[in-house]
Amino acid sequence: MNKGAIFDIDGTILDSMPIWNNAPLMFLKSVGVDVAPGLGKIMFTMSMKEGAEFLKETYSLDIDADEILTGVNRTVEDFYYYHVRLKEGADQFLKDMKQAGIKMVAATSSDRHIVERALKRLNVMNYFDRIFTCTEIGAGKAKPDIYLAAAEHMGTLPKDTWVFEDALYAIKTAKNAGFMTVGVFDAYSMDDMDEIKRISDIYLE
Repeated sequence: MNKGAIFDIDGTILDSMPIWNNAPLMFLKSVGVDVAPGLGKIMFTMSMKEGAEFLKETYSLDIDADEILTGVNRTVEDFYYYHVRLKEGADQFLKDMKQAGIKMVAATSSDRHIVERALKRLNVMNYFDRIFTCTEIGAGKAKPDIYLAAAEHMGTLPKDTWVFEDALYAIKTAKNAGFMTVGVFDAYSMDDMDEIKRISDIYLE
């Protein structure tokens, strides 16, 4: 029986969720706009492009969506390139999985270049056989496409493959597709913690 593991990156391997909440706010402040509370939560399920268009419309910005996207991306890139850290225990956990001979790939909603830059800087890139991105797959994690592609690459069936995720909606997607699921604690998902614990096969504090 082949065993494989698919790891989400943001909030699971990297302690990166705060930047996705803060980057749009930081950009708006840089152009002199006061920000409404809860903006990050509102934008959580949007793509980067959708988020830029949302900001333009909501705050009547006199710049096009592509310029907004560039500005937000610059903030995110700086964080990943130079500042983001690993989640506590992630390095040792990945090392133990590797030594146990378990195949590992990553599945991320973030762009490839920022994730790879961060993983290389933090010396954990070599643990993953391949990185799959939602952009390249053509579907977000509300659909199981990225998990199915990752399992196919490893040659493992969903029932023999663990999916590590911190976000409730992604865990639901993986579980409904027949994968074994590991919920990973992240403060950004605190409101969903009880439900994540309930539906995950394993929960990591």
